[in-house]
Amino acid sequence: MVEKAKGKKRKKILVTGSSGMLGTAVSRKLAKNYAVIGLDNRADKLSVEHCDIADSKKTLEVIRGVRPAVIIHTAAWTDVDGCETDPGKANRVNITGTENVACGAASLNIPLLYISTDFVFDGKKKSSYTEVDLPNPLNVYAKSKLEGEKRVARLPKYVILRTSWLFGENGTNFVDTILRKVKSGEKLNVVDDQFGSPTYAKDLAQAIAALIGYLIETDSARDIFHVSNKGAVSWFDYAKEILRLAGNTDAALTSIKTKELKAPAKRPAFSVLDNSKFEKAIGFTMRPWQTALAEYIHEKQ
Repeated sequence: MVEKAKGKKRKKILVTGSSGMLGTAVSRKLAKNYAVIGLDNRADKLSVEHCDIADSKKTLEVIRGVRPAVIIHTAAWTDVDGCETDPGKANRVNITGTENVACGAASLNIPLLYISTDFVFDGKKKSSYTEVDLPNPLNVYAKSKLEGEKRVARLPKYVILRTSWLFGENGTNFVDTILRKVKSGEKLNVVDDQFGSPTYAKDLAQAIAALIGYLIETDSARDIFHVSNKGAVSWFDYAKEILRLAGNTDAALTSIKTKELKAPAKRPAFSVLDNSKFEKAIGFTMRPWQTALAEYIHEKQ
């Protein structure tokens, strides 16, 4: 039964990947004003529909059963190196899964908000990427996410939201990895020649909440937005700030180059996103990544 707020039924929002980092943050934020239903293959709560989005029949059945006003599609396989070594799984989740969710949205004629990535760009640009810059993905993960974008762009109503370097609760992220390695006494070798914008999942959830009204009320919504916390930093300087905020400035931290890392997947050297279009259209401004990071670390401690 849908709860009522001020005598009116609250609109239903379906969040895919609701047990993940962003899905959890979005579900918590939207639950104040909407009836949020989660969809996840790791469902362990009564409010979550158990479903593998790569299963087209089940996905369509769940979406039609819920009949949401909007779908927020956060579900994805985001392990960049994992995707590189298992492209079949990457494509099954990020392409086929997205196409199935998009088909569900199309069957109900409702808008879909698709979470994409800064990694769709090749990193050769020297200034922040805007929504009109042409994608040129370097790895399997990024290619699968871009193919997902193309599936979503066939819908009559959608928003593709690209973000970057997510950190937060309920998932693997760079901040937690650095703190875990320091605690176990491991030496930290971090690249200093890749630049981006760390983004707090809780902040992104607030931006998404601000976007929901636009999606519901704008009949012709077919758009792409870039949203990340403000500011740019290398992974190395990001690690330094994490250690400083956590009071571990004496940790063994060494800068290395990307070629020394020998990771399976190539990464863009520069993938900073320009938020100005989103700020102008939605009227919401993301705070600096340093402020968001300080809050996250303080909450963890």
